[in-house]
Amino acid sequence: MASVKEAAAAFLANRRIAVTGVSRNPQGHGGNIVYQRLRSRGYEVFPVNPNAGEVEGDPCHPDVASIPGGVDAVVIATSPDHAEATMRECADLGIAHVWMHRSFGAGSVSDAATAYGREHGITVIDGGCPLMFGPTSDFGHKAMRVVFTVAGKVPREV
Repeated sequence: MASVKEAAAAFLANRRIAVTGVSRNPQGHGGNIVYQRLRSRGYEVFPVNPNAGEVEGDPCHPDVASIPGGVDAVVIATSPDHAEATMRECADLGIAHVWMHRSFGAGSVSDAATAYGREHGITVIDGGCPLMFGPTSDFGHKAMRVVFTVAGKVPREV
């Protein structure tokens, strides 16, 4: 197992990242906040929502497989009941890094999705947020990382 800091650094080293579960109504939605920050920090980011043609002014994709040229990593920001299907799609596509977003509440974390991903060689970060680490972080997210790690919502190892 790797520390979450090591796994986060490996995840954020990828430059083409899909964010699933972005909303057409971005106000306060975790997936949209992640999408916006990654984009503003120079990542090539792709929104995924089967019910939206456009998100944040960008073309939106119905699934990860439909992204031209593919991606290297995926942030799952859907409800947990959709996470396993996305994880299976990532395994089929050979994506090696998946982050299931969680801050308040259950977030997107699914034990079945975590197990499936790890069984198929995917580095799965099952909790926390990419914005809590490295080049995408800010003071507020760093503080949340400390609190949520103590609360068990950010894993120590993956």
